[in-house]
Amino acid sequence: MYTQIDRYVLSLIEHSSVDKTAWNIERVRQGKPASWNYIDGCMLMALLEMSSLTGDTRYADFVESFVDSFIDADGSIRTWQPEKQTLDDINEGRVLFPLYHKTGKEKYHLAAERLHEALLQQPRTFEGSYWHKAIYPHQVWLDGIYMAQVFAALYEKHFGSGCYTDIIRQIQTVRTHMFDEHKRLYYHGYDASRRVFWADPETGLSKSFWLRAMGWFAAALADLAEILPAGEERLVIEKLLNEMIEGLLHFADPETGMFYQVVDKGGEEGNYLETSGSSMMAYTMLKGARLGVLPKEYAAQGLKTFDGIVKKYLSFHEDEIELGGICLVAGLGPENDHRRDGTYAYYLSEPVVKNDAKGVAPLVMCYTEVRRINPAE
Repeated sequence: MYTQIDRYVLSLIEHSSVDKTAWNIERVRQGKPASWNYIDGCMLMALLEMSSLTGDTRYADFVESFVDSFIDADGSIRTWQPEKQTLDDINEGRVLFPLYHKTGKEKYHLAAERLHEALLQQPRTFEGSYWHKAIYPHQVWLDGIYMAQVFAALYEKHFGSGCYTDIIRQIQTVRTHMFDEHKRLYYHGYDASRRVFWADPETGLSKSFWLRAMGWFAAALADLAEILPAGEERLVIEKLLNEMIEGLLHFADPETGMFYQVVDKGGEEGNYLETSGSSMMAYTMLKGARLGVLPKEYAAQGLKTFDGIVKKYLSFHEDEIELGGICLVAGLGPENDHRRDGTYAYYLSEPVVKNDAKGVAPLVMCYTEVRRINPAE
């Protein structure tokens, strides 16, 4: 199976260019031109992990050439629109740190400085949390922790003063407002103003526990546990990670180890076992166990979830491989889109697709963790 997956990932590179990648299904459907975006960023990070794991330079070479096409000598980023103030656009900046240390190209450092400056200008809630986007005022989404805070931590580690206080504070705000003490799950969104149409007027919370939102958050915690130095701040991350996975496992599908699109509604009409969020959770469990911040037995659960995804949704057809069961996109609002209201019915209404990077990249990341703990098939 390892050989087949390796061939699959390489085939994605072979069928991709700067202008059109084989994995960004969302942009293809929308007819949008190539741009600096979080979807490609997720896949590029997965390719760098594949290069590190296998020693095959084709993965890293593709990433470098792809990113070079967007970064000018002065660090300016082609197609990036900082005035939109969206945390999603920060995520692709994670590739800049390993590329800088690999190549020494100063433009990667300069580009990271530009993204860091954008975060300094990002609007905040009255509690100090970043708005998810300028078009989502006063709103905190779980997705945003992955998109911005991992980059912020990498910046502090490589180019900053090593101060992680603001990162920890924003994550603790998420825990304070978005964690359900009874179900031990995190809501997708929180409106600090309590005014947006999808938010509970008393709590500011959205209505549902969307799997991929929790997957983003869990993966962010696992990545931060690797980045932060030992100490009290890392212990905060470790505690939240253990609490989250312990709660989540109550909702795992017994047969596959996967999780449902709306996590706490397993078995209800229309709900389905979803690939991207399940892959993120498997990645989190495997990486957390490898780092020693989660109990070692969670590695077995992560392997079960990975195997469940492969058996249910990964299919091999001669020279092609398809990965199904991926929710294409989901969100909350904005005000002119009341369809995206955070209800159970809404999350089930979004398209389910194959081979989109929001599922492929987490599965590849998960695969690299599987290979690290189990080198031989």
